Formats: sequence, C-alpha cells, structure tokens
Amino acid sequence: MRRALLLLVFLLGLAGLLGCSPVTEQRTAPPDLPREAVETIALIRQGGPFPYRKDGTVFQNRERLLPQKPRGFYREYTVKTPGARDRGARRVVTGGDPPEVYYYTSDHYRSFRQIEPRP
Repeated sequence: MRRALLLLVFLLGLAGLLGCSPVTEQRTAPPDLPREAVETIALIRQGGPFPYRKDGTVFQNRERLLPQKPRGFYREYTVKTPGARDRGARRVVTGGDPPEVYYYTSDHYRSFRQIEPRP
C-alpha cells in the first residue's frame, strides 16, 4: 500500500514537472499536435491574418460531436497539411469569443479532441 502511494505521489510530481494534468480524459497538450496546428493556434490568439478565406467562419457542429452550444459559438480554422493542394482535413475549432475552448480534428470533423494550448 505504501509503495503504491509513493508511486502515485512520484507520478503526480512528474506530471507537474512536465506540465501535464494528471487527469487527461480527452485533453491533449500541444506537443501532441502537428507543428502547423500550433502555428494556427498562434494566429488565432493574435487575431490573424489567416491564410484561408474560410478561417474564422462559424462552425455549425452538424456532426454533433462537440457539446451543443448556440449557433455562432464555434469557429473553425484551417491547419495546413504539407503536400495538400487544398485546405486538407485538419482543423482547429474554437468555442467562445474570445476562445475559451479549443478542439483539434485531423479527419475533417469525424472526430475531435479537446486541447489546452499553453499560454
């Protein structure tokens, strides 16, 4: 029992040093994101300019994979895909104005994971 408690304290301390939350659920730290997604988040935070005309437009959540919110709550932004001739499938979707929640999809809205960008 004591060993298990010591191991838990060690792991929680290690997680704190690494900037991780001990509860990971659906949240992923930016190092797990492609470099281009981190760049897109930086553009969102500075208010642009955005490379694609549709960046910042309302994301309607038709797939209903994100929590239900009033129309206009979510905005979508393109994450560049190296080698793609079009916008590709990768997006960052934000919620709120200013953004209070961020989601990343690599498969054009078939799945999302909530991310917590670092300041």
